[in-house]
Amino acid sequence: MKKNRKYSIFTIILALSLFVGFGWNSSLISASNTGDKTTNNQEEDVFRVGMEAGYPPFNWTQMDKSNGAVPIDGTKEYAGGYDVEIAKIIAKSLGKKLVIVKTEWDGLVPALTSGKIDAIIAGMSPTKERKETIDFTDIYYKSNLIMVVKNGSKYENATSIKDFSGAKITAQLNTFHYNVIDQIKGVNKQIAMDNFTAMRVALQSGMIDGYVSERPEGVSASRANKDFVMVEFKDGFKTSEEDTAVSVGVAKNSPLTGKINEALAGVSEKDREKIMDDAITNQPGTGKTTILTIIKDNGPMFLRGAGMTLLISMTGTVLGFAIGLLVGLVRTIPTPSKRSKKVIKNIVNGLLAAYIEFFRGTPMIVQAMVIYYGSAIAFDIQMNRLAAAIFIVSINTGAYMSEIIRGGIVSVDKGQFEAAQAVGMNHFQTMKNVILPQVIRNILPATGNEFVINIKDTSVLNVISVTELFFQTKTVAGTNFNYFKSFFVACVLYFVMTFTVTRILRYIERKLDGPDNYIMMANQMQVEKIPSLEDK
Repeated sequence: MKKNRKYSIFTIILALSLFVGFGWNSSLISASNTGDKTTNNQEEDVFRVGMEAGYPPFNWTQMDKSNGAVPIDGTKEYAGGYDVEIAKIIAKSLGKKLVIVKTEWDGLVPALTSGKIDAIIAGMSPTKERKETIDFTDIYYKSNLIMVVKNGSKYENATSIKDFSGAKITAQLNTFHYNVIDQIKGVNKQIAMDNFTAMRVALQSGMIDGYVSERPEGVSASRANKDFVMVEFKDGFKTSEEDTAVSVGVAKNSPLTGKINEALAGVSEKDREKIMDDAITNQPGTGKTTILTIIKDNGPMFLRGAGMTLLISMTGTVLGFAIGLLVGLVRTIPTPSKRSKKVIKNIVNGLLAAYIEFFRGTPMIVQAMVIYYGSAIAFDIQMNRLAAAIFIVSINTGAYMSEIIRGGIVSVDKGQFEAAQAVGMNHFQTMKNVILPQVIRNILPATGNEFVINIKDTSVLNVISVTELFFQTKTVAGTNFNYFKSFFVACVLYFVMTFTVTRILRYIERKLDGPDNYIMMANQMQVEKIPSLEDK
């Protein structure tokens, strides 16, 4: 009876945790169920646009629909900015409903080519390299290159790129901004970073002396954070028109190209300037920001991100444990005597070994890109974002858990296998009644460790547009330009989740171990019957 109570405690805790995760993310789940049906967008009358929603003044995330912001698909947040206003004009011209899909910069092109979105409107330049993969419309904005440096540095009064000789300079990965750094003689070119949030953190911490950007972003950065200064050049970078221009990215030979060009032709240069000026004025996070104000203004975003992280990691760990248990049991089945069964066993073990080695030998972020985008490109399989995230974490965890469980089974003394067989138990009965109860208890710490790792590793799922805690934090930091404070809040949330999980698992371990001091009933009866020497 006590044993059942112990397992009941674990079941209740698991159910409550899943309930909390689903409760925080009910809107995400319902939205995701419809959010990835992109193979027939024209019939659905929606225009799905991908953007980072974290690159003001072109695009950002906010908590309400003020200043014409548009809901972000699968979340309770809204997207605003210059790109959003242009997207609204295009959607209206197409006669479609605008849907904003929040996506990491590196995931924008794969999302477009795989059919997850209809267009990229994210301040993207129509470079020669990108044109090999996707098509671009006419230009909808053009801007000059500038340098963002730290306030008070020796570079804040620079007027030429020559002034940055010896400086540590970087730019965003997969952009022409990074290539033009080579025009600075004697520059100390740093490794490219995948987003502006990372570059601003590096600049503020002194790891770099500046980063290459466009004038609107430089104006936003200097207005929002007094630590940043925008440097404009009299003798600047040499660029082509396609480099400094910004266009809408569409799929190769898309019928939308001509229609979008017609919509853009209706926006005058004066209107574009006004839209950009309004975007710079309306961008959030331009006031004094403290940790408390960040929590107050963005608390729901942090909580929803934490809820999504908890939901994916917990569900993935449970399913991964089940996969690992099955694989571990199959791989420990004794070699049969019949030749045909022996061949089948070897084939199955070979396939399972290949599965384990592949998913243990490749990063989860690569697996996410291949499974989510690759399946759509190669096989036209449109996966739900949340389902894909849980699937990725589950099979990754299953590969690790299978080896943990197999090791746990092998570690059990062989005498127990022989004793079970001696009383007439087959392999299944031996595992169920004798071996697995010991294995599960012994591997509980390792299982808990996998759970903690999954909580942290869900951060890589932002590449497939999953708005987990890390992605939400990058959005907050990219909007308010306060990186240490924003990531400190995320750090606390991650710690609370992992600390709580470890404490719950340790409590379960103690319950399964039973009391520290006990006397066997049989021994106690014998002690009471044996007279002492004094009695004699």
